[in-house]
Amino acid sequence: MLRPPNIFSLWSAAAILLMCHVGGQAFAATAKFNYLLHCGGCHLPDGSGVEPEVPSLRDKLGPLTKSPEGRGYLVQVPGASQVPLTDQELRDVVNWVLVEYNASSLPEPFDPLTTDEVGKYRKQSLSDPLEYRKRFWPDESAQEMY
Repeated sequence: MLRPPNIFSLWSAAAILLMCHVGGQAFAATAKFNYLLHCGGCHLPDGSGVEPEVPSLRDKLGPLTKSPEGRGYLVQVPGASQVPLTDQELRDVVNWVLVEYNASSLPEPFDPLTTDEVGKYRKQSLSDPLEYRKRFWPDESAQEMY
């Protein structure tokens, strides 16, 4: 006697296949959502900021990913280090900003920030991010040295 397929099992299988198919899109959507919720108010939805008070996050952060100081800076600025996100969620937001708004300035090959890096550097929030920028990123036009 043939039994009809278990409808619950079919729906479960379909859901798993769908999650596998859109997993990367879900990551990007969550990172973008967290960016808009926690960063976009000041840096604006397109990342352009309001210079000089709120720096742009567009087309100039890529070189910072080449040095430990630059990678740390990305998560040590007060807005990032104190955001109510987990280290993994912050990692996803920063990597999303780098890929979405800085693709042309990223080094080849690009090494995305890791959760371990975020956890390590985030604990050392910068009290004076502008002074740190002057030390490790003295001339944004000459940032190729990073």
